[in-house]
Amino acid sequence: MSPSLADSLRWVAEGSRLCEQAIDGLDDGQYAEPSALDRWSRAHVVAHLAANAEALRNLTQWAATGEESPMYSSPEQRNADIEAGATRPPAVLRTWFHEEAGALAADLGRLTDEQWKSTVRTAQGREVPASEIPWLRAREVMVHAVDLDTGITFADLPDDFLGALHDDIVTKRGADAVLPLEGALADRVGYLAGRTNAGVTTTDGGPPPELSPWL
Repeated sequence: MSPSLADSLRWVAEGSRLCEQAIDGLDDGQYAEPSALDRWSRAHVVAHLAANAEALRNLTQWAATGEESPMYSSPEQRNADIEAGATRPPAVLRTWFHEEAGALAADLGRLTDEQWKSTVRTAQGREVPASEIPWLRAREVMVHAVDLDTGITFADLPDDFLGALHDDIVTKRGADAVLPLEGALADRVGYLAGRTNAGVTTTDGGPPPELSPWL
């Protein structure tokens, strides 16, 4: 079951604050340093967060007007936008993130009860109610706040968000593909997201198999 709209909107706000804390705390030279994601610098993560807000604003426009407005024209365009965005100067990247995150929050705040029921389509081609847009953003800002590698960990994320994310990842990966695990919730979610094996074992005490990054 999808998280409630109220919870998702709250998590968007909390995750955005975590990202702001991480992004604004970087000096310019640290943007080019590696993030916690393979092959991505911190600049790539910030560019992705800004571009994702732009893309989700397309879905809010779709919900508000009824006119189809896809997140991206193609997967290739999404990737090209991130690569190009990562070359922007740090000050421009910071402004881009702040402006788009704020604009998305404003767009979400204007949707009516009826518009939240509108059907939109995710970048993966799933048709979902517009009320799922905040959950899509909450996942991005929460998980990528950790990926910025400034000291924020999965243990810093809200427990109720971690529970919802745990269930979402298991559903998306497929329950048969995920072994029963031992470990704290934050550690299990970090593992399921393909970020770290720390603190997690299988029920027989052995190390779990490595998972590819999710999200």
